[in-house]
Amino acid sequence: MVGAAGHLRGQMIDFQKLTSPELLALHAALAEELRKRGVTRSSNNPVGDLAENIFCRAFGWKQAGKSMRDADATDDAEVRYQIKGRRLTAHNRSRQLGAIRELPKRGFDVLAAVLFREDYRVLRAALIPHSVVVKLAKRVDRTNSWRFLLLDAVWTNPDVRDVTADLVKAEQQWTSAIMKDGTQSP
Repeated sequence: MVGAAGHLRGQMIDFQKLTSPELLALHAALAEELRKRGVTRSSNNPVGDLAENIFCRAFGWKQAGKSMRDADATDDAEVRYQIKGRRLTAHNRSRQLGAIRELPKRGFDVLAAVLFREDYRVLRAALIPHSVVVKLAKRVDRTNSWRFLLLDAVWTNPDVRDVTADLVKAEQQWTSAIMKDGTQSP
């Protein structure tokens, strides 16, 4: 893992010696490699794809095709999950998830939400029924969407299921498998 000092598996990486274009090229190459390994489904910001990946690993859900608009995954009982993630950093502690579209149309049954630490490790995760999302989300007319803040109070709702341990376990199993044989399974 890369630490704050720029260490990767014991080797020092001096990011300060790289030019801005070199750093951007490295970022692009990393994003593409994560996509090739199946960690993400695109070469964009990895938070959303990583959230989908880890929830599906933890619960055996099937990721929806890109054409499925409001749900990112389904389980064996055909429960539809919209999956959202947020990475907290020293510079941005906001817990606002990505926009939720057409909330009243009930395009999903459960919001699966995860907060990541700055290094993309799981901090907290929850399964939130659609009815709870409707009560807590705020309409944003400017974007024609709903805003949902994944605050600590969400976990106190009796209908919300804390799945932090499930995601941490899936994360640990995945990391152990990679360290064991050096390969990345999709």
